[in-house]
Amino acid sequence: MKKLILSSVILLSLTNVSCSVFNTIANISRLKFKLGAVSQVEINGIPIEGKKSINDFTPMELLKMTGTFTKGHLPVSFILNVEANNPNDGTGGYPRTDIGLKSFPWKLFIDGKETISGNLNNPVDVPGKGEVTIIPLKVDIDLFKFFGDQSYKSLINLVFAIAGSQGYSSKLALYAEPTISTVIGDITYPSELKIVSHEFTN
Repeated sequence: MKKLILSSVILLSLTNVSCSVFNTIANISRLKFKLGAVSQVEINGIPIEGKKSINDFTPMELLKMTGTFTKGHLPVSFILNVEANNPNDGTGGYPRTDIGLKSFPWKLFIDGKETISGNLNNPVDVPGKGEVTIIPLKVDIDLFKFFGDQSYKSLINLVFAIAGSQGYSSKLALYAEPTISTVIGDITYPSELKIVSHEFTN
């Protein structure tokens, strides 16, 4: 009789663990990512905010950029804001679940070409509120290294395309393989996600 009771307790515990694992994985699978605004864009330390074309730079700014370009460099920096949406707010039959993003190794593609890679400096919490959490990624890249076969004017135009006419860029794509912290341990996505600006990816 005692063995039967013990077996029943163990079976019930395993069932509860299995349900917990299933619910955790189900909730994580609903986490979505999208590329948000591109901000603080600079060419060789020169902000492009308020500028729409190469003609908007001052003569001194143009001299600084062309001088760097002739030496085989064109350093560009910007903030790429990744939007994370955790819809697990406790409605729709799903329990409220806050998700901790422990790691987010990424590769940046510009105009279809793979360029630099990086990761989070610190873990990010994505609360289950059904709202967007912004994950700012600091990007520093020498465009000449990857697009040196293009003309100076073409590279400057590429920077404006990266910035996007409204701060959102169709020239960028991010491939990432997130690791999520959960009550059952860290879970890493089985494959990379392609994250773009026009739709959420999960």
